[in-house]
Amino acid sequence: MSGVVTGDAVVLGLQPARLPSRALALLIDLVVIWLGYLLVSLLLLLATASLDEAAAMAISIVTFLLFLVGVPIAVETLSHGRSLGKLACGLRVVRDDGGPIRFRHALMRGGMGVVEILMTFGAVACVASLVSERGRRLGDVFAGTLVVRERVASARSMVVPPPPQWLVGRFGGLDLSAVPDPLWLEIRQYLTRMTQLDPAIGRRLAERLADELVARTGTPPPPGVPAAAFLAGVVAERQARDARRAFAPTGTGTGTAGSGIGSGLPGGGGYPAAGGYPGQSSAAASEAAGGADSSGGAAPATGFAPPA
Repeated sequence: MSGVVTGDAVVLGLQPARLPSRALALLIDLVVIWLGYLLVSLLLLLATASLDEAAAMAISIVTFLLFLVGVPIAVETLSHGRSLGKLACGLRVVRDDGGPIRFRHALMRGGMGVVEILMTFGAVACVASLVSERGRRLGDVFAGTLVVRERVASARSMVVPPPPQWLVGRFGGLDLSAVPDPLWLEIRQYLTRMTQLDPAIGRRLAERLADELVARTGTPPPPGVPAAAFLAGVVAERQARDARRAFAPTGTGTGTAGSGIGSGLPGGGGYPAAGGYPGQSSAAASEAAGGADSSGGAAPATGFAPPA
């Protein structure tokens, strides 16, 4: 799979979209935008027939700029990276770390799109996409985004597994604002491939990533929690926050830190209820598993205590 690969040979389960599919999606978007512009222009022409020529020209220019720049930005922001053309082609715009885009990402993409797509008839965007290893145009580079394929075989997709139940909700007060996107990307890539790595190498990689995360957040993991479980818990918290921001207006926002990624993954998405993480002792795993079973999945207080 032509995915995103780090220096540790860990592959992110996102397949970048290439030039043909992106060009088709853009063509569909432009056709829809121009049809909408022509329809609105006709209605405005009838509504402003009594105005003088200068006022009618000003309204026409504002309408043109609104459809050319404003509509694509608004659509990508409200749909979280899926315009009509991308929806038809099975594409989506995401951040470099795989998360949903926000207004600032859509604004940068839309502003650069005017220069590299409309003013140069797509020549600059085509060259940049062909040169880029992940098919990114200049707008994606400056915005820190990536266009990926959504409709891929489920057997090939790599899902970030949720943390064990005894860690759910433990990182609700963590300050994640200082964690950069490249570090999130490395953590996500490690979690999707950690079962395929050599145990010793995976443990060292998890500890290094955990140390970097602690340096950015200023909060160490709970005592006795292995590095891999700590990473999974923090990623779950971030995804839950993104889900709450993205879907809160429709009333489907997540209410717990782990629910952002745990749905639809039987058996905890590949993670055991407790244990199975590099660096966790069998005694700690058994204690955590027993506490989860006896309390209906609640995180036991003794699950994080260091060995006596």
